[in-house]
Amino acid sequence: MNQPVRNASAAVRIGASACPHDCPSTCALDVEIVDGSTIGRVRGAADNDYTSGVICAKVARYAERVHHKDRLLTPLRRKGRKGSGEFVPISWDDALDVTAEALLRAEQRHGAQSVWPYYYAGTMGLVMRDGINRLRHAKKYSGFHSTICVNPAYSGFAAGVGKIAGPDPREMSRSDLIVIWGTNAVNTQVNVMTHATRARRERGAKIAAVDVYMNGTMAQADLPVLIRPGTDGALACAVMHCLFRDGRADHDYLARYTDSPEELAAHVRERTPAWASGITGCDVATIEAFAKLIGERKRAFFRLGYGFSRSRNGAVNMHAASCIPAVTGAWLLEGGGAFHSNADIYHFDKTMIEGLDVLDRSVRLLDQSRIGAVLEGDDDALAGGPKVAALFIQNTNPLSVAPEQERVKRGFAREDLFVCVHEQFMTETARLADIVLPATMFLEHDDFYRGGGHQYIISGPKLVEPPGECRNNHEVHCALAQRLGAVHPGFAMTARELIDWTLRASGWGTLAELEAKRWIDCQPDFATAHYVGGFAWPDGKFRFKPDWGNVPFRSPVRSGPVERMPALPDHWDTIEGADEVHPFRLATSPAQNFLNSTFTETLASISREKRPEVLIHPADAAAAGINGGDEVMLGNRRGEVLLHARLYDGVRRGVLIAESIWPNDAYPDGRGINTLTGADPVAPYGGAAFHDNKVWIKPRTRVV
Repeated sequence: MNQPVRNASAAVRIGASACPHDCPSTCALDVEIVDGSTIGRVRGAADNDYTSGVICAKVARYAERVHHKDRLLTPLRRKGRKGSGEFVPISWDDALDVTAEALLRAEQRHGAQSVWPYYYAGTMGLVMRDGINRLRHAKKYSGFHSTICVNPAYSGFAAGVGKIAGPDPREMSRSDLIVIWGTNAVNTQVNVMTHATRARRERGAKIAAVDVYMNGTMAQADLPVLIRPGTDGALACAVMHCLFRDGRADHDYLARYTDSPEELAAHVRERTPAWASGITGCDVATIEAFAKLIGERKRAFFRLGYGFSRSRNGAVNMHAASCIPAVTGAWLLEGGGAFHSNADIYHFDKTMIEGLDVLDRSVRLLDQSRIGAVLEGDDDALAGGPKVAALFIQNTNPLSVAPEQERVKRGFAREDLFVCVHEQFMTETARLADIVLPATMFLEHDDFYRGGGHQYIISGPKLVEPPGECRNNHEVHCALAQRLGAVHPGFAMTARELIDWTLRASGWGTLAELEAKRWIDCQPDFATAHYVGGFAWPDGKFRFKPDWGNVPFRSPVRSGPVERMPALPDHWDTIEGADEVHPFRLATSPAQNFLNSTFTETLASISREKRPEVLIHPADAAAAGINGGDEVMLGNRRGEVLLHARLYDGVRRGVLIAESIWPNDAYPDGRGINTLTGADPVAPYGGAAFHDNKVWIKPRTRVV
């Protein structure tokens, strides 16, 4: 039996925890505890059979982040003009009083919906991340339409399957083919590679990868399939064309488990590899080889990633890719089927954490990705309600990560906007705040976590004391609630009591049981996970023809051009295509040593990433008069960004890749890469198309 803390030596103990960051791996961790406030090395838990002792290098170096000299340690109040970086220390009571007074003032002048609690995935702990909604619901503040990450991918997967769940991800190690599509697992989900390479080593499995540039995952694949951004649907249709053409479609499975196999077969008859090659840029021979591999190795596990969420046609692309194992019947085999996330297996009752019993569904929902338009007072973005007069921000850095960055900056510069930021470091967003509150890190508070890429609930107990005056999110929510007159039983509970209540109400036992076990395996049985009794629709049929306006999803907010979504899998040409003025497509892909805007403050990660760069094909660079290492300008109608060129023949002609989200001040002109990304809603439930941008590129012109 595992224990939250165990002795490793006389000087060092080992604490049990879980990685809190926005990554589906949610690794189980062993943490060296040197003393009551100091940690040492962080390792993956070897006895967790998904983590399998392997974690990414940046989390292994977490002591550098916990004990960083630049951590915020005391509450601060703005002294100078907005953005000046001039702050003075104040007491916690004064900081909370000022914040509460500002929120009450906004409510009195403009109504409760003029206050917008804004958060995201700086921590994935269910108490510390989601407790802000209890304050929101109790006060009837503006709602939060979460759109910046999963919506197109989730809705695209659910469009066919009917829910967000699939085969046990540990089955990858028992597959004959692992298709890693739309995720650079080497950078973002290291455990996927652990199980995939184990299958290759132990049973001769093949690894195929589909992506928009030759990244670390593509380099490890037996068959890398390089395509242009936003063309996955064309590739998927060509693969299905080949499967039907070559007699590799399982017609018995199709007849029993799918809604319209004859229509699909007729539809893809003209979607040939040559047709797809013209759209994707991938040569016909590679498309044929990919289809042949899938047809010959029926025990194929399709690991479909979050890259699908970053494109305007991402939901259609995800659905198209998920259709392939339904054509082959791979779902009936161990190690076969399609997997994106296990979000729907946990059935958590978050009433007490989020205050769902006081939720008023008539309160407007504001789109997280459109924060620039919201703060600039766009009528459509404000959903017919009052302007946002006050923001309370936790666990996110919209001045860096949100699209349409110039609009976001203008919105935050409003003199009539009050901003309180609860943060670990002085981010770009914190520098524009009126009040900055110092936040704990995950080892300094109690919480619990669920895997997206696996099937575990994992305990994350407090292991060390926080430095300085840092307080956790739950403490701040409760302190503000007291000052604001917000009433809910959850505000009177400790974090541990909230965890225990939620586990009990959800049928997962108690906190004491979770801590004794360390994690709970929630994986459904084989028949359930593989939909042997039918998919999650009333008729049990996988949907080749989804009803896009009624795909099951966690939010009621439909947005984007839903009415134009194709009836069957296809290449939906709604992406921001290159044109004469903007001849390049830009994707802003994840870096290996950063995680969104986290770890951009640690020296080890900075030294490995070096500087903001854009990858460009040597032939494109030569045509534009660009040499490797040159400063170049990227631009479109949203703005311009200055960074350095790196010549790389692992991208398609006409495609540019800018890895990572560097802080804005890492760029020579102070404008980050999301200056170029759009915030127009993605169908059918919103989203931000970070990998879907048309741009021009040119050498920097220096003024002498």
